[in-house]
Amino acid sequence: MTNNYTKQMPWTSADILDATKGELLFGDVKSAFSGISIDSRSISADELFVAIRGNIYDGFSFAGDVIKQGICGLLINKDKANGLPYEKWRKKKVVCITVKDTTKALGDLARFNRKRVDVSVVAITGSNGKTTTKDMTAAVVARKFCTLSTEGNLNNEIGLPLTLLRLCRCHEWAVLELGMNSPGEIGMLADICSPDIGIITNISHAHLEGLGSIEGIMRAKGELLEKIRPDGTAILNADDRRVVALANKTSRDVLFYGLSNSAAVRAESVINKGHGVSFTLILPSETVSVILGVFGDFMVSNALAAAAVGYLLGQSVLEIKAGLEDFKPAHGRMNILMIGRTHIIDDTYNANPDSMRAAIMTLKSLKGKNRGAIIAGDMFELGEYADPMHKKIGSLSAKSDIAKLYITGEFAESVAAGAREEDNLLDIFTGTREEILEDLIDWLMPGDWVLIKGSRSMGMEKIIEGLRDHVLSFTLSAS
Repeated sequence: MTNNYTKQMPWTSADILDATKGELLFGDVKSAFSGISIDSRSISADELFVAIRGNIYDGFSFAGDVIKQGICGLLINKDKANGLPYEKWRKKKVVCITVKDTTKALGDLARFNRKRVDVSVVAITGSNGKTTTKDMTAAVVARKFCTLSTEGNLNNEIGLPLTLLRLCRCHEWAVLELGMNSPGEIGMLADICSPDIGIITNISHAHLEGLGSIEGIMRAKGELLEKIRPDGTAILNADDRRVVALANKTSRDVLFYGLSNSAAVRAESVINKGHGVSFTLILPSETVSVILGVFGDFMVSNALAAAAVGYLLGQSVLEIKAGLEDFKPAHGRMNILMIGRTHIIDDTYNANPDSMRAAIMTLKSLKGKNRGAIIAGDMFELGEYADPMHKKIGSLSAKSDIAKLYITGEFAESVAAGAREEDNLLDIFTGTREEILEDLIDWLMPGDWVLIKGSRSMGMEKIIEGLRDHVLSFTLSAS
């Protein structure tokens, strides 16, 4: 079973000092805490408050507020120690521990918790599909083991530790997602979680701005392999040549998955159906048919990675099948919605060149002979590659047999230019989300298919919300 909502493990001041190598500024070393929190708004009275310095807020600025709320434990940066109301807080029996860097200390606490719980860990990274692969893997593993998994995409230097801090004695496995924006980040996160199994889904053009080149991305993803426990296993995508190349650089055991005949865990007879994708799952010792309740051939690759984990864990083929078929996609990740009499492909959660390409191909496959439209927002973190990558998406859109292309964002003209080079007769509309929604409402006909996708900060889901509100108000007025 998946168990993401258990109480945290208790902590003593001595545990916290041991984990962080911090200094006890004042307070009782035997003091106990029910858990760790970085949120002054939701912290419980018996938790330790870790004052994280973020991009917008410095948690230390809320230290006085949490003490007034009755909190009796603080972990702060050492450079903030001067000027604290020592005597006032001592009288309240407050424990104050200082460290050089509270964000690093949060990771140290998570590492300590992972070791004392002695859970086994699957860590997943990749340019595309890591959140879906994480959710599918958790669904499979949970058929047999008590499992903790990353909620949403809490996959960075703060989110990953917060997940590990939710571990308790009941957990047998943790399924974790590792994200990155810069070199060294995957290695740092993997060092915290110490994976028994590491998965790399693929390596493509995402986060180019922070990593400079596809080779830089490849090296960064490869950091995971170095941190897998010596007796652990790397699960790698046999259909991605860059991932395959990494296999030659690791001393860990490797299990390949994919459509390739060389993969030990593979799929055959992949068929898109009205309600999802079916395929034959082939394991080294068994074969079974699987029907995923999601759309897109690329989802099969994610499912194979999850199946490979189940196989390594000794799960039966029926447990693996049940886990995969129980999987439900997260909000905004290839959800097929019916709004009025229009099919909406809601893939608004995020976007990069490869995931955009996969979504466009899925639209082309699903719409059949019906009219189709693409509503595309900017793809972020592409740096100097942004203009050509957006032009390429325009070109792919124009070749996908759509009737209309809507574009919004800073690179809208780049997408439009790429589309016009392929088809100068394609109906293209550029504008704000609000302008697109207004035109879309007038343009849509029953049976149309519309793909909506863009990077997270583009807020493309607002178009779906607006379309839903329009249909609802029209229905109410008609009745």
